[in-house]
Amino acid sequence: MTTMTTDSRMSRLTVGLAAAAVVLPLAPVAASAAAFSVSPVRIYMHARERATAITVVNESDTELVMEAELFQWAQKPDGTDELVPTDDLILAPPLLKMAPKSRQVLRLANLKPVPPGEQLTYRMIVREVPEAAQAAEGVQVQVTLAFSLPVFITPAGAKQRLFCDAKPADAETIVASCENQGGAYAQPVNFSFRGPSGDVLLSQDVIGGYILPKIRRDFQLKRPAAGPALRGPMRLAVTQDDGSVQSFDVMLGN
Repeated sequence: MTTMTTDSRMSRLTVGLAAAAVVLPLAPVAASAAAFSVSPVRIYMHARERATAITVVNESDTELVMEAELFQWAQKPDGTDELVPTDDLILAPPLLKMAPKSRQVLRLANLKPVPPGEQLTYRMIVREVPEAAQAAEGVQVQVTLAFSLPVFITPAGAKQRLFCDAKPADAETIVASCENQGGAYAQPVNFSFRGPSGDVLLSQDVIGGYILPKIRRDFQLKRPAAGPALRGPMRLAVTQDDGSVQSFDVMLGN
């Protein structure tokens, strides 16, 4: 079983040694690697949509070979990702051999009926096929780059329903716990706490916080080193990736 959760909220992802979703050097020596981009970085399909297009661009001056795999994406009760190989989707072509500065369009098709009110979630993982490269010192090195794209296939009416609470974990940490009771994914990107006066006492961004339907997930938030104590009744505002904000009354200690 493979698990990979890297994602980007950008409309376009550029990957190289300095900015890679996953960079796996196979030798402890200097190396260079091809750069590629993919668009979109999150794939949305409607239930009646049979296929969609994904564009991969080889932005480097060298040939690039890549392969893609498709996985059903679920989460354990604690929010840990589970990826299982699937035949629900088909990608053409699954193997790319791209000339320098070239572009290729992939077609991703859904073969599975979408149940009413229930979003289907997958991951498409694209990896560079490693090839030996001659380093300046004459050492043979291999560098493998990979990235993971979420795929959401959503029927009409499927929406997230997020319910959040918070409690102190210790003197330095607050745990915000969110449960998604809806039929589509939720993704908190910021948690903020307001005291009875309305002042913001803590605002903290989070990254990669997908919560799939019927899953609860905890977020560790660091208390501010200075300022008013976060204690007593608070208003917790949760901002999601689409900009929407939901608020909840919480009690932090006595």
